[in-house]
Amino acid sequence: MATVEVTFLPDHKKVQVRPGTTLLDAARRAKVHIRTRCDGKAACLMCKVQVQETCTSGLMVPNQNERLKLGSSIQEGYRLSCQAKVNSAVTVTVLEDPLKAAVRRQLERAREEDELF
Repeated sequence: MATVEVTFLPDHKKVQVRPGTTLLDAARRAKVHIRTRCDGKAACLMCKVQVQETCTSGLMVPNQNERLKLGSSIQEGYRLSCQAKVNSAVTVTVLEDPLKAAVRRQLERAREEDELF
């Protein structure tokens, strides 16, 4: 059976999956961590990813769950990885975990302060 390539940024990890596989399942196969609390039921919105503009056709049309949860964000390339199914080669950006982002910003501030003294 034919497979398609999914690329996950910013780590540039790639995985071959069958068409119809969700991005969340593809990420798990590629050992890319995508946060989720609802285990793929479109309830928590934590698994949101951004699809590269040139690759939006690599996913199947958003289902009703996605359209209800994301609304106009879909036009900006956002998709729920637990609902978005691969159709052809696609590149997606996994958004930074908010807690990790806060820690990273604090560490950057601390480094900047150390450089001043």
